Amino acid sequence: MKLNFESLIVFENDDYILINKPPHVASLDERTQDRGGVSILRLAKEYHADAQLGHRLDKETSGILAIAKNPEAYRHLAMQFEHREVAKRYHAVVNGIHDFDGVSVYLPIAPIKDGTAVRIDREKGKIAETIFNTLRAYGHHTLVECMPITGRMHQIRVHLMCLKAPIVNDPTYGGAPIYLSKIKRKFNLKKDTEEQPLIQRVALHAHSLTFDLLNGETATFVAPYPKDFDTVVKQLEKNA
Repeated sequence: MKLNFESLIVFENDDYILINKPPHVASLDERTQDRGGVSILRLAKEYHADAQLGHRLDKETSGILAIAKNPEAYRHLAMQFEHREVAKRYHAVVNGIHDFDGVSVYLPIAPIKDGTAVRIDREKGKIAETIFNTLRAYGHHTLVECMPITGRMHQIRVHLMCLKAPIVNDPTYGGAPIYLSKIKRKFNLKKDTEEQPLIQRVALHAHSLTFDLLNGETATFVAPYPKDFDTVVKQLEKNA
């Protein structure tokens, strides 16, 4: 699959490129990747030789990603991340009905296994905080806005698990898949076919990013939902 990098761009100036990262594409080159593996960093460097990622998104996560075009722009953004001055807002479809109104989860996180997952570890974990707001509750699911204050691996996913609101299709942290037959009345599956989940990945999307540009202007960049996430939300709305 050859991705057209230019088609992903939502904003570009002399210092930054903001893209809407598709799901199933790694931010950086993967250690175990096949030789033809596509990564956002590789595509960005083909487009602009000095490109550096300002942060990263999990491979399955879609959404807004900031890329610096020069060292000064990279440092400027890196300092804002370090001082927790960048506002990140994610949208997640979670299992169950939840009424979150500025709910803060402040639980430390440590890696487990071979670094492919994390757990809450009050002794050895690194500080992690996420704030959650319910955007819309449906029959058996909720659309949640997630605002990570820190930037730990799998932070949103493990914190939602702690709230008994695991993200749809996130088996690592207890999230069940979502099927149309479970949300649509009078759903008929064709004979001899196996029903597929509405989304084939963790239902998490990086919706917006707010930070200061080099000229001091504060800007917010929004990434529209990709097709799979949009389908889930539209079906939930339709059958609510």
